[in-house]
Amino acid sequence: MTMTDPIADLLTRIRNAIGAKHPDLTVPGSKLKCEVARILKEEGYITDAAFTKDNKQGTIKIKLKYAPSKKSVITNIRRVSKPGCRVYVGSEDVPRILNGLGVAILSTSKGVITDSKARELKVGGEVLCSVY
Repeated sequence: MTMTDPIADLLTRIRNAIGAKHPDLTVPGSKLKCEVARILKEEGYITDAAFTKDNKQGTIKIKLKYAPSKKSVITNIRRVSKPGCRVYVGSEDVPRILNGLGVAILSTSKGVITDSKARELKVGGEVLCSVY
């Protein structure tokens, strides 16, 4: 069976692993998923993300980050643009998540970047997801 929304699958697997308090998870790999995982790592929402090549598409091993109180650093992770309803924004309409405390991940002509980087570069694009 083909997957219609691999980004939603990635976010759901992360959400489920956090709910089950797993220290890490493995997801099927792709370039877009690697970029989303890279941004989550840069922003401090996950500890590590490593791509492993295999005979097929490869896998991404994601190590989740928890606070000392065993509470996840990720409170909410949500898909914004869906296959049935794509959400595109211009450079002046880039969303600000929780007044800058959260992060929106965008797919732009400059690559997959955060909302703050998109404002800095003055580019718009497709809003993939929001995390806080």
